[in-house]
Amino acid sequence: MSDPFDLSGAAPDPNPDPNPEPGAVPGAASPPQSGAAEAAAPFLDALNAQQREAAECLDGAVLVLAGAGTGKTRVLVSRLAHILAAGRAFPGQILAVTFTNKAAREMLDRVTGLIGPGAQGLWLGTFHAICVRILRRHAELVGLKPNFTILDTDDQLRLLKQVMEAANLDTAKWPPRGLLAVIQRWKDRGLGPDRVTAGEQSEFAAGRALALYRGYQGRLITLNACDFGDLLLHCLTIFAGHADVLADYQRRFRFILVDEYQDTNVAQYLWLRLLAQGGGNICCVGDDDQSIYGWRGAEVGNILRFEKDFPGAKVIRLERNYRSTPQILAAASALIAHNDGRLGKT
Repeated sequence: MSDPFDLSGAAPDPNPDPNPEPGAVPGAASPPQSGAAEAAAPFLDALNAQQREAAECLDGAVLVLAGAGTGKTRVLVSRLAHILAAGRAFPGQILAVTFTNKAAREMLDRVTGLIGPGAQGLWLGTFHAICVRILRRHAELVGLKPNFTILDTDDQLRLLKQVMEAANLDTAKWPPRGLLAVIQRWKDRGLGPDRVTAGEQSEFAAGRALALYRGYQGRLITLNACDFGDLLLHCLTIFAGHADVLADYQRRFRFILVDEYQDTNVAQYLWLRLLAQGGGNICCVGDDDQSIYGWRGAEVGNILRFEKDFPGAKVIRLERNYRSTPQILAAASALIAHNDGRLGKT
């Protein structure tokens, strides 16, 4: 069975800071400095003009709007390789987020193919994989121990049933799976029990969902456990309540890259925004015409929010499609032009 928390390439930093500041995140040393001006790497020559601009624009926030077939993965891989080849950062100072372990492994393989073993040590993985790594380092700040367990859906349902029965609720009338959906929606929006407002509350169980949520979270702490939604939620809580911890990670991650940005939910966006407020070198690649995770809280509006939250952000549109015929592209463009919530790629 594959590890759901695979963090591809997460080897020890090859050049850790020998004298880190107290409380500093290991590996947050100054990046290597190239003796000569940044020379164009051969792999950049294979990109078209738009792709190359996205790969080489390394200072400040960048939003790449890329439809299917325009080479967005190639851009991310080339950008990662360029950062390393140009000596702009150590691997351990680069955070690259994907939505699947398969995508993370593919990205690492492709970067390694371009620049060799120098890619080892990247913080490259899914949101969950990266957050569990951070959370195990700081578990005590949210009442957990570093060896906390992570519940799967069946475990969650059993625990929710116990919480509901303790509250004298009829679980035949109010199925635990319904409560789980409510709680997951809150967590996807970055809302712990103390942050759920009146407008966010649910009618589930005659309006008792919030109290049940609070009881469920309490039971998780008692069991030294969390669920998948907690991995992000707890990291947000730690970053919001402990400025020193947040500052450590902001210093560490000199470059942040995000794939499938249109599929991020609110909690994921808030997490990224907090980390990027340090150096501001964040590059998100997404397609505002193609969000497939709306059912689990994905907010394509995060694309529209990007320029507001990162003033001066550069928007690059990949418009050359290598996969479809002109006739198919014209028909698709005519249909998709009517979509709300899009910046557009032309």
